[in-house]
Amino acid sequence: MSRIDLTAFETLAIYGVLVVALISLVYAWLLRREVMAADTGTPAMVRIWSAIKEGADAYLGQQARTILPFIGVLVFVLFASVWIAPPTPEAVHMFGDNARIMIAFGRAGAFILGATFSLLVGQLGMRMAVQGNIRVAAASMHDFGDALRIAYRSGTITGMLTDGLGLLGGTTIFILFGSAAPDVLLGFGFGGTLLAMFMRVGGGIYTKAADVGADLVGKVEEGLEEDDPRNAAVIADQVGDNVGDCAGMAADIFESYEVTIVSTLILGLALMSITGNVYWIVFPLLVRAIGVISSIIGTFSVPVWERTVAKGNAWHAMEIAYEVSSVITISLSFLLSFVYIRLHDVNWLQPAAMVSTGVIFNVIVNRVTAYFTATDKPPVQEIARSTRFGPATTILSGLAEGYESSTWSVMLIGAAIMVSVLVYGHLGANYIIYGVALIGIGWLTHAGNLVSMDSFGPISDNANGIGEMASMPDHARKIMTDLDAVGNTTKAITKGVAIGSAVIAAVSLFGAFITDIGVVQRAMVAAGELAPEAVIKGINVADPRVFVGLLIGGGIPLLFGSLLVKAVARAANGMVAVVRKEFDVPGVREGKVLPDYKKAVAISTDAAQRELLPVGIIVVLVPIVVGFLLKAEALGGFLAGVILSGQLLAVFMSNAGGAWDNAKKLVEEGRFGGKGSDAHKASIVGDTVGDPLKDTAGPALNPLIKVINLISVIIAPIVVRQTTTSVGVWIVMLVLIAAMGWAVLRSKRPADYGIEG
Repeated sequence: MSRIDLTAFETLAIYGVLVVALISLVYAWLLRREVMAADTGTPAMVRIWSAIKEGADAYLGQQARTILPFIGVLVFVLFASVWIAPPTPEAVHMFGDNARIMIAFGRAGAFILGATFSLLVGQLGMRMAVQGNIRVAAASMHDFGDALRIAYRSGTITGMLTDGLGLLGGTTIFILFGSAAPDVLLGFGFGGTLLAMFMRVGGGIYTKAADVGADLVGKVEEGLEEDDPRNAAVIADQVGDNVGDCAGMAADIFESYEVTIVSTLILGLALMSITGNVYWIVFPLLVRAIGVISSIIGTFSVPVWERTVAKGNAWHAMEIAYEVSSVITISLSFLLSFVYIRLHDVNWLQPAAMVSTGVIFNVIVNRVTAYFTATDKPPVQEIARSTRFGPATTILSGLAEGYESSTWSVMLIGAAIMVSVLVYGHLGANYIIYGVALIGIGWLTHAGNLVSMDSFGPISDNANGIGEMASMPDHARKIMTDLDAVGNTTKAITKGVAIGSAVIAAVSLFGAFITDIGVVQRAMVAAGELAPEAVIKGINVADPRVFVGLLIGGGIPLLFGSLLVKAVARAANGMVAVVRKEFDVPGVREGKVLPDYKKAVAISTDAAQRELLPVGIIVVLVPIVVGFLLKAEALGGFLAGVILSGQLLAVFMSNAGGAWDNAKKLVEEGRFGGKGSDAHKASIVGDTVGDPLKDTAGPALNPLIKVINLISVIIAPIVVRQTTTSVGVWIVMLVLIAAMGWAVLRSKRPADYGIEG
């Protein structure tokens, strides 16, 4: 297998991983057939659903047309990047004189493959969510169990696409390129991560512009229900649930899934060159295959647990299914270590222990996130009580809970990393970082379950909206409301898991960054181009340049979040104006005439597209400028700043927003005056503030962290060779700085979205 000596068992096992990836895709196809065979309900339901479907399809088509030119430019950049730095010894060993051209085509092709897979997961997943929502609404007229089964399995299709395509891409590249795979895998990871960031940013702005505008006018000013058809923004809100929570989250989890594979294979190949053992790269691929099988068993069993053990409790059924998947993965990981690794190394327990650590800490983060965002826990109840005293106390309470949750989350991630230090510390830094990468493998081993739970939320939400707009019977509305409430919890939890996985993946990439720098510098020492004492062995924060890099890195997530929240605020202003004008149309307020839904859809679509190019330019160029002007060690400090600041900010935004949302739901259930009361209006204000935090800026920080880390790993071999900054480099960097300044100004440019006055 491409210049790596594998045993017959290892060769068979690697090809078996490909078979498992294909099984995941076949399972997704079978679930699609099951969902599509379900009833679509009444003509009134179909009319509403058609408007949602048309809006979602139109947005994703527009988004693809906006980002494809940017992707096209980066294909050529990645191809050219291989020509600036010499190929790695592994690539030369494999391809000889053709090493440079083979890696160039491989990296560019892998970038296209990663971007395509990420796009497919997001788009196909969203389209299946749209197909599922009306079928859930129709099933709710007959049976709770059927409605739950369709909602969950519609989301499971996306989860299995995530598992199957992520495993298929990484394994295929390894088979084709063998020991030279790290150079190519960087392109694969970068393509998936960049597309995920675009889908997160665009979908997040779209959904929250519609949601904020709909709530401020519909609920606060007009006193209407969530999905009242008289609200002109209601269709845009339903579309936003799909393009933000389904397409965006699916692409986000997919790129975390593939990036953890990329970083583990890069670090595993480095350890293979040190020890001569191949299991460092074979084991994580086999664990991911185990995870696919356990996810299939877990996701398929949810309706069974709902009927038998959970007795109508949808969330409990999902919890049991996830725990079943976790037990299967942990058990089989230790069995695999005992049967396979024990033959090569006395330290056979360590790899399985690291995978189990990832699985266990994932569950712990689930619980912590649920504690700070669930309606039956003290934090949300405290925020709900604060609504009695107005919007200010509501917002203050939510801020406090968000800050605290971020602290516990970062400590949990630190604890997970410390497990690797305790287990692998006696073997050295390379092994510790590899252990962290295995924690990332375990953390997202059940990506299928996670995406299933996340997509369940917007599918149930849309079904509930269709039910209200189509005036469905009360018993059906009760079922959909119950599913929607569970969906709010699953969405909050999966956001927390996604953030944690992003940080673990980023730490793994940070280790790959240090490893790559060491490889290049040792080659420079051997060639007499660098003194041995100049080799970077770590990041020295006492170095002023490194500290400057740390400060810049810490500031980037804040700038990024600022631009996205401003974009939502501008679009929400336009949305409010449109909804108000539509209520002034004779007959709309009385329900005799339907408002023009297309105006609101157009505002959300335009707002989302405006931000894609500027944020893409900023994120791609910042690490390049820092690396070439402040050099490699400072770039390492920059990455550390991005990881820490991004994690804290992302968790704060996600959990504070989720807590405000569920506090509002507590009030709407009748607490503290119920709907229409002053407490209700205060809770809506809190939810409105939290919406762009939890669904736009916060989730978009996940791919931001990984995009910056991947770019840094790609440019590391080039940066480390630039011991001085030439005039030409200064000129290029000044041009890039000017481009970033233009991007910031363009993002902040006012927009009236066609609204006069």
